[in-house]
Amino acid sequence: MDTVRSMLRYKGSEIFWLSPEATVYQAVAMMAEKGVGALLVVSGGDLAGIVSERDYARKVILRGKHSHEISVRDIMTSPVITVTPDHTVEDCMRLITDHRIRHLPVVESGRLAGMISVGDVVRSIISAQAHTIHQLSSYIGGTYPA
Repeated sequence: MDTVRSMLRYKGSEIFWLSPEATVYQAVAMMAEKGVGALLVVSGGDLAGIVSERDYARKVILRGKHSHEISVRDIMTSPVITVTPDHTVEDCMRLITDHRIRHLPVVESGRLAGMISVGDVVRSIISAQAHTIHQLSSYIGGTYPA
């Protein structure tokens, strides 16, 4: 089973973050600019929370608030569920499903090492299944090395 480390090797470990004092408008603008659905919230070098498009929709728009007037601190999700590079894809799928989340920050030795999304997990599962199908087809067709 693949690990978070292998997913990060494929997608990269770039982290997009902002401070808790940033406005929600700044967070949404950054998500749009970077093409991501969530940003990490970092305070004093430590992971303080995560803010997502879902947080924006549920905690700003539906409550009639204005994104220029509210800070990320007021809508971020905290504490954050994290994984390490050694977690398996199966571990990640279980966390995503059980907690109904879409993003998992990756922490290694107390430091942020990247972030994976449900899309990264699904991509890894599909790749593993395609590899297995190819091996089984080769075996059945007689081209599998003995």
